[in-house]
Amino acid sequence: MRTRITLALAALLLLLAGCSAGPADGGPVTLRFQSLAWQPESVAVTRHLVEEWNATHPDVKVEYVQGSWDGVHDQLLTSFEGGEAPDVIHDASDDLADFAYGGYLADLTGLLPARLASDIPRDTWRSATFGRGVYGVPFLQEPRVLIADADRLRAAEVRIPTPEDPWSWPEFRQVAKKLGGPGRYGVAWPLREPVSATLNLSLSAGGRLFHRGADGKITVRFEAGDAVVARTVHDQIAVDRSAPASTLGSGGSDTLPGLFGGRYALVPLGFSYRQQIVRQAPEGFHWQVLPAPAGADGLTQGVSPQTLSVAADCPHKKEAVAFIDFLLRPANMVRLALGDWMLPTGTRALKDPALHTAEHGWATGTALAAHLRPAPAQSVRGYPEWKDKVATPAYQEYYSGAITLAELRHRLERDGNLVLARYQR
Repeated sequence: MRTRITLALAALLLLLAGCSAGPADGGPVTLRFQSLAWQPESVAVTRHLVEEWNATHPDVKVEYVQGSWDGVHDQLLTSFEGGEAPDVIHDASDDLADFAYGGYLADLTGLLPARLASDIPRDTWRSATFGRGVYGVPFLQEPRVLIADADRLRAAEVRIPTPEDPWSWPEFRQVAKKLGGPGRYGVAWPLREPVSATLNLSLSAGGRLFHRGADGKITVRFEAGDAVVARTVHDQIAVDRSAPASTLGSGGSDTLPGLFGGRYALVPLGFSYRQQIVRQAPEGFHWQVLPAPAGADGLTQGVSPQTLSVAADCPHKKEAVAFIDFLLRPANMVRLALGDWMLPTGTRALKDPALHTAEHGWATGTALAAHLRPAPAQSVRGYPEWKDKVATPAYQEYYSGAITLAELRHRLERDGNLVLARYQR
């Protein structure tokens, strides 16, 4: 019996020694950083920045862990519950609410350096603020733009919109009709994920969908502003026939061959798709970046910035925030933005001349930065379930013509509020 007790104590002492290994033993702190960078340039830049940090910070070593956007919510949830979460976590702001309210992420409010806190606009910080805490640093954002076949636009003699004078939603509908023809469409909507695209663009028309009451609880109300974009998409497909129904289940990349081949003249896509276009467009194909249509609230649109967070269980939160601050120095933020073909959130980084060139539409995208707002669903607990179980099938059925606008409204409000209520008890 005494031998078993002695062995157990010895094992416990070894375990404790393992847990305390690091600074207490004179060794460096080790942080695990899970990055979701996936484009080759982005991965290369991120890895290089980690190497730069490690070369200049011998007391705090960062291990690069390659993650994937596919299934990241479930992967992180499993790692949190299993006590194996990375210390520094790359994610998107619309994925943070459940983790923040669930206690899995550290509140960064008292840890953020003044330089970083002041460089990112207050509206942008709201995308990672839940309750009274800040649970991520928003650093890259992606407006939705129109990628256009420049030759088709010229041939149709339509007015070319600019950030200073964009198309309205009704004008956009008329232009799409004019750009169509036998075997060709004015616009293609790749809406395999219809919810974020619809909600974010609806901000331009004053749509909000989610409304917070005096008691702090959120309810879904589908109002006039929420219907503008949804009705436009529906009517282009089902009434005007200026958009094909076949792309409703497609991703953005799936529409590029049709754009290059002249089947579509316009495709609403995220700003980063320009990289694929540069790589894949055939010789002689001329394209340009146009701002998304504007509504009653102008060019305003919602975005879910990419974020860097710190796990609540991380024992070295100050060091983790110092690493984030290094990654997001203005010059580094520009490098990350160029690598991902997106926009930085930092005001100093946004002034970099490399982001204001006409080539590849950089200047058009940068001109939209001042109009970007947190996506409507940012602080909504239960949003992933609401999106998957209620909103996605409802929007898909409405766009395909299977249900009416009234039925869409009914399902979003009735079924949606039942889902959200379970998270707000």
